[in-house]
Amino acid sequence: MAECGVATRHHVSPTSVTIVKCAPPPTPTEAFSCHDIITYMKKILVTGGTGFIGSHTVVELLNAGYDVDIIDNLCNSKASVIDKILEITGKKPTFYQQDLLNQPALDQLFQTNEYYAVMHFAGLKSVSESQSKPYEYHHNNIVSTLNIIKCTLEYKVNRLIFSSSATVYGTQDSPECFESMTTGQGITNPYGRTKYFIEEILKDVSAGHPELSITLLRYFNPIGNHPSGLIGEDPNGIPNNIMPVIIRVAQGKIAKLKVFGNDYDTPDGTGQRDFIHVVDLAKGHIAALKHMQKGVNIYNLGTGTANSVLELIYSFERISGQKIPYEIVDRRPGDLGAVWANPAKANAELGWKTQLTIEDAITDTLQYLKLHQ
Repeated sequence: MAECGVATRHHVSPTSVTIVKCAPPPTPTEAFSCHDIITYMKKILVTGGTGFIGSHTVVELLNAGYDVDIIDNLCNSKASVIDKILEITGKKPTFYQQDLLNQPALDQLFQTNEYYAVMHFAGLKSVSESQSKPYEYHHNNIVSTLNIIKCTLEYKVNRLIFSSSATVYGTQDSPECFESMTTGQGITNPYGRTKYFIEEILKDVSAGHPELSITLLRYFNPIGNHPSGLIGEDPNGIPNNIMPVIIRVAQGKIAKLKVFGNDYDTPDGTGQRDFIHVVDLAKGHIAALKHMQKGVNIYNLGTGTANSVLELIYSFERISGQKIPYEIVDRRPGDLGAVWANPAKANAELGWKTQLTIEDAITDTLQYLKLHQ
């Protein structure tokens, strides 16, 4: 993790990264064109912007005309993603390699930039790893969010979108999740509890600061990647989500896929999940940004349907023509049998609906696989 006291600004070209000191924003007396003012006022800070969901959202932000700064410590991503974003969009996000736990560096970033909104993706996110590293998860995810909140309050950035999770629903009587459901009960892992605690902190902060517009986006199971194949889910170390494991099995880097449990109360016994194409998920953030309202607003981002792990494997085999070896092993601690979203609220209030299918996600994954053999 980076620990330098001053944030650095990386100007990224397709072939090189040059580091220079942060430049201050223009003063109010400097001349702007109307277009310059609009662009400057809509600069978005994206924490964790080189990660899987963050990078795809940066692409959609740039395509929508926003200016983007990324802050990421690269603990589970790669700086080369910045080059790929530039290649996809023709636009260059500004990248700060920095840790959100470094409050002085974060203060420096907010002092030298004027942000329209913050999208907060950064955080440790493995359900299984959180079981063995509960302190690290609570400390990193909660303290980093408190540091972001401190800066948004101090520097009057009144719009915040938080990357939450369906894990906050815990154990429910129904596998279909509605935003009105009680949260925080029966959460089976520390990762999910950090998301729940952060949601509650943000509700408290909103109650004390009515000028804030806070949106909580509860994700289900993102898969796929940008159709160019240039960016995708490529975590450092051993992957925890299913699609990057399938990719590594297809590449021959992993011998077989482990399917955790086949004795759930589902049609084929394996876990059912709401698999959403990451591009649809990213576009949900743009819709949320355009419809922010004061207070705390909560939305599920999912398809509203569920598919099993075996269905996903068989679909990949059918579309790719490649066999994916797998073995059934014991259930993974913290996993639930079936979970899917009811996305009606996001459909109605944000004007957002998923457009892409599991087949689209697999096709795009194959393009990623082709470019990253």
